[in-house]
Amino acid sequence: MSNFVTCCVLLLSYLLLASSAQAQNQQQRDTTLIVYNGQLTGAYSRGGVNRALLSTTHAVTFTRGKHYGLPLNGSFIYGKQDGFLKERELLLSATPYYYKGRFRAYAIGGFERSNLRGITDRVQLGGGPGWAFYSDTLGREVSVSNLIIRERTNFLDGTTQLTARNSVRLKVAYSIKILTLSSVTFYQPSLADFNNYRFSNLTTLALKLTKALAVNFSYNYTHESQYSEGKVPDNTNMTLGISYTTRR
Repeated sequence: MSNFVTCCVLLLSYLLLASSAQAQNQQQRDTTLIVYNGQLTGAYSRGGVNRALLSTTHAVTFTRGKHYGLPLNGSFIYGKQDGFLKERELLLSATPYYYKGRFRAYAIGGFERSNLRGITDRVQLGGGPGWAFYSDTLGREVSVSNLIIRERTNFLDGTTQLTARNSVRLKVAYSIKILTLSSVTFYQPSLADFNNYRFSNLTTLALKLTKALAVNFSYNYTHESQYSEGKVPDNTNMTLGISYTTRR
């Protein structure tokens, strides 16, 4: 499946760069724009494995004038397998940024809890540059960022980890008529020990039903080299649900 995701990202990058001759970057006027997107997805199975999974994500993005943005994101995942709690994942983040042309400057603050990986709480702060190879007013984008973050993680087994990480993000978004495909990939090695790293990918395919409503299929993979005893380093979820988007 990871090869499939990689092929999708490369194909989307090619399509966006090929269409750059027909769509030009445009800047917003000196006004405040608010965009909200909420998604509710889930999965359910019975038989050899009885599993129920509920996932919800919410994002509010504020943009001011031609240079400033503030995305606020939150997600919660709850899952049971054979009647036992397996996943109870909470992630909150804020990534204010300044942009001029293709250049981006980001700051980040984040909070996380994870039953799957045995994390009672994780706090992140950091910042760094980014670059948009392509973007347009339709939301299509190919961009990368490279942030240095400082994080503190408390695990269920009582251990605490304090480290600095290099956070590389590749974001690709493409839309055509009523279909939208987006992919966000993170690679985050520790600066003190490259064997201590995290990798994740979230790929979503959305089919618009109305201007605000869409049906979503999501693929989410995460790997974390450091985790509590008795937990697992890898997790893969595929879910189907709906999303709602509005702007003002």
